[in-house]
Amino acid sequence: MREYRLMTSLKLMKQNIVNMTAGDVAIIASRLEQDEYDSPFEALEDWHLLRAIAFQREELVEPYIHLLDIEAYDEA
Repeated sequence: MREYRLMTSLKLMKQNIVNMTAGDVAIIASRLEQDEYDSPFEALEDWHLLRAIAFQREELVEPYIHLLDIEAYDEA
């Protein structure tokens, strides 16, 4: 049952990312930049969401890529 809920949550998140606008991403990025969360877990949720958006809708995250601290790795 837990796996079903996880898969359902992932599908919903993917659908939400597809429908996100630049304004939606700007709000998430603004929260991360202000860093005024009640708990570190709230910040992690926004960070993971921004990261998921970066993988699916890279063009929306380009202005905020510095918040993700992603480095390119050469696997060769």
